[in-house]
Amino acid sequence: MKEDNVSNGKAADTRRSFFKRFGLIGAATAAGGAAIYAGYSYEESKPNHDMVKVLTADNKLVEVPRSQIRDLQVDLTRLQKQGREGLAGKRWVMVIDLAKCRNARKCIQACQGAHHLRPYEYHINTLLMQESENTAPYYMPKPCQHCDNPPCVAVCPVDATFKRQDGIVLIDNERCIGCRFCVAACPYSARMFHWEEPMMAEADKGKEYNVELNVPQKKGTVSKCLFSADRLREGKLPYCVSSCPNGVYYFGDENQDAVTNGTTKETVRLSELLKTNGGYHLMPELGTKPRVYYLPPKNRLFEVTGAEGADHEKA
Repeated sequence: MKEDNVSNGKAADTRRSFFKRFGLIGAATAAGGAAIYAGYSYEESKPNHDMVKVLTADNKLVEVPRSQIRDLQVDLTRLQKQGREGLAGKRWVMVIDLAKCRNARKCIQACQGAHHLRPYEYHINTLLMQESENTAPYYMPKPCQHCDNPPCVAVCPVDATFKRQDGIVLIDNERCIGCRFCVAACPYSARMFHWEEPMMAEADKGKEYNVELNVPQKKGTVSKCLFSADRLREGKLPYCVSSCPNGVYYFGDENQDAVTNGTTKETVRLSELLKTNGGYHLMPELGTKPRVYYLPPKNRLFEVTGAEGADHEKA
């Protein structure tokens, strides 16, 4: 009997030892499984530094392996290369005399005709301005300011918008991907987006793209005032300047300290014109350094009656 009890006691001890060991092993296995799962979850969730997010031409954000990224050498056409060079030795500048504007809108029409824009598409527009209830309203033409420190150029991810040596800021619509970063960055709201097929898409089909004229236009891209870079290359004044009937615009070369009035064809010293008439920039506190100056609307030639240009934009 004692031997049986001893045997039973040994068996019980053995069973207890077995279960203890099993328990320890089970706990270890569970812990190991949890660790493996946690490690797997971490591997799945941690950033993959071998992948890079890029914006495609059709405006989609995708990931591609870093090893597959290659620098793209864009084959520029003759007119694109010419447009990026600019005119050597020039620093173009515009002066707008607010005392002379009556919102005739001839400048707008000439610009729209040259760049194949619809009547509701603008590279330049006129704003109805009024400083306070006690001051008279006046019209203010507003083109692109062609800043020397352009925020639009800084944010473009594909070098579609660029600043030339002669001061002009242009957009290459053969490179533009329509991300509209430049539209958001421009503090002067001077850019427009082509939401629909260009007005003269069929007529312009097959033409070589001219970055200085921005024709042919392209759906899904951004465009803006170009300072009529194509006309300057021919030694002519910009479309808006030469079409204004009231002498609102002066245009010329800052390096020569000379600007010419588009109506009277009179050439005057830029520095003297600005000093005598109190010329100023729009929002100089932004540090964008515009190349467009304004002369204040003193001694106005025309009063705002509401009869001219019923579709003007109010500010």
